[in-house]
Formats: sequence, structure tokens, C-alpha cells
Amino acid sequence: MYLRHLTLIGLLGLLSACASDPAAPVASQPETKTAAATAATPAHLREISGNLIGVPDGAMAEVALLVIGSNGLPAQLLGNIQLRGNGSTLPFRLVFNPAAFDHGIRVELRGRANLEGRLIQHMPTQLIRSAQNQTLGDIRMQVAP
Repeated sequence: MYLRHLTLIGLLGLLSACASDPAAPVASQPETKTAAATAATPAHLREISGNLIGVPDGAMAEVALLVIGSNGLPAQLLGNIQLRGNGSTLPFRLVFNPAAFDHGIRVELRGRANLEGRLIQHMPTQLIRSAQNQTLGDIRMQVAP
């Protein structure tokens, strides 16, 4: 008898929880990357920074630091960042671990921009010769073939 009452109370509790009005959704503020952009890089990490020029408003830009194999294809991802285009200069700051740089490997910074799932632009490949902090300046995105 005790088990029946306990089951009945549990089911009524679940039913009443499901019947109540859902909580009003909280309007979320868009994330600001200004705090992340001004934060200092930890001592054991390095960064590559620059500005992407020509990324259309609403496009998703991705910049990646890649180890390139002997066949010319990416073999390992050392770091990447994704940014939403705003139609003007788009600053980026890519943090990576310099311990991943081995002597004799080829490391490149590559980038692309997608809009509605379509590749629309790519960044000219930048060869990264050392595992130090670097500022690349302005990089103009090119129309993808």
C-alpha cells in the first residue's frame, strides 16, 4: 500500500511539473571578443595576429595553423579560430603551443570564409617559419575558385 501511494505522488509530481508554463527565455547578450582580444597570452603559448580584409557581413571566417606533410596536405592542426564577418576589417588572434613546432616541419597559416555553407573566399597561404609571436598585418581575402 505504501509503494502505491509513493508511486502515485511521484507521478502526480511529474505531471504537475510538465503542466506548468515554461520559463520565459532569457535574452542572451552576444559575446564580446574584446576581453579575449586584449587578454595577455600565457607565457608558455605564442600567438599569430593580423587583420582579415574583405570578409563579407555574416560570413564565417576560419583561420588555421597547420603542419603540412611531405605530400603538401595538412597533417596536423596546431590551432584555429572562427570569426563572424562584419563587412569591415576583421582582427584575429590565434594562440598556439610552440612545443608542437618540430624542426624541419612546414607550418602554414591558412584561412577561408563560408557564407550559407558555401566557400566564398580563401586567404593566401602564409608560411610560418618560427614558433614566435608574430603580427602579419593586413591580409586580403581572395575570391574562391
